Amino acid sequence: MEKIFSLIDSSKNGALKKKIIQSLILSGNTSIADLAKEMELSIPTVTKLVSELLEDGYLLDIGKQNTNGGRKPNMYGLNPESGYFIGVDVQRKKLMLATIDFCGNIIDHEEVSYELENKPAALDVLCDTINMYIDNLSVPRDKILQVGVNIGGRVNTQSGYSYSYFYFDERPLSQIIGERIGVSVSIENDSRAMIYGEYISGVIHGEKNILFVNMNWGLGLGIMIDGKLYYGKSGFSGEFGHVSAFDNEIICWCGKKGCLETEVSGYAIHRMLLERIRQGSSSVLENKVKEDGDISLADIVEAIRMEDVLTIEIVEEVGMLLGRWLAGLINLFNPDLVILGGPLSLAQDYLRLPVKSAMKKYSLNLVNQDTELKISQLGERAGLIGACMLTRSRVLDLV
Repeated sequence: MEKIFSLIDSSKNGALKKKIIQSLILSGNTSIADLAKEMELSIPTVTKLVSELLEDGYLLDIGKQNTNGGRKPNMYGLNPESGYFIGVDVQRKKLMLATIDFCGNIIDHEEVSYELENKPAALDVLCDTINMYIDNLSVPRDKILQVGVNIGGRVNTQSGYSYSYFYFDERPLSQIIGERIGVSVSIENDSRAMIYGEYISGVIHGEKNILFVNMNWGLGLGIMIDGKLYYGKSGFSGEFGHVSAFDNEIICWCGKKGCLETEVSGYAIHRMLLERIRQGSSSVLENKVKEDGDISLADIVEAIRMEDVLTIEIVEEVGMLLGRWLAGLINLFNPDLVILGGPLSLAQDYLRLPVKSAMKKYSLNLVNQDTELKISQLGERAGLIGACMLTRSRVLDLV
């Protein structure tokens, strides 16, 4: 771990070296002359910095570039083996883990069954699982520069505290996990990580003002303004599911009644399906409900793919409600793009079309005509990819 601190120290040289790495991440391989021009530094200064980064193992000498005549410049690029970053996406029923190298290439990924509960035992399992994952990697532990953990609810990334899950200790959750696995840890809200995953390698192509709707068991929102993640003062932005929306008696998991999430979420679809099946409505899910007493979000998506009329009707009802409330956000934010993500986005047009219809009906015409609605390209991998890429970006001050 000692090596990375030469890049994140506060000295002038440390800051300049980091700028060189940032440039290579954003623009790819380059020459000393081009770096000097971009950074407005002398060629001897950049040469010295590049030499030190080569010596430390962060850069590689790629060799001469083919050009049309003239002297061929040496090109330099990132050394993919100089450091690694791990992303952990904590979901209700599973953990998804992946590792990227210094260049951002995914070199390993794994999915593990997990029961997310706000109990110390569940935190123990989380830490043990991350430890086992690291132990089984072909990468030395001291080459892992940071582990990024996504979790739902209210997360303060700067302080490292999670207030919705595992708030058992005065110490930050990032510190607790870090001490147990022996690696630096950062934590992030799952919806923010998902929008960042789409921004880096998903459906976002140049748009700067984006809303990402995380349709999971709950309802979350990732916000990007002018190409930057929006956190709010304490990191709690995006609690879209806990807007007071309905005059009902359904208690939300936050403890209040009438939250948007009580009628617009995976929990809501799950509840409505079980109620209607038990009341006698026909569905391909009937046997599973009788045998297991329960259904998963994957079961719901599969029923839609099988064109189950009951499931499609309920998803359309929820989609119309979601679109109506999204219309208010469109009027407020005037975004370039709204992305439907999370497990239920796999319902594709069965969800997108009713959402789009309601958005158009309830938002201002001059505002909604500039807003595109898309389904997440990365699906369930959005949070995992976002966790990996955000961790690297955070260490190297790219966010």
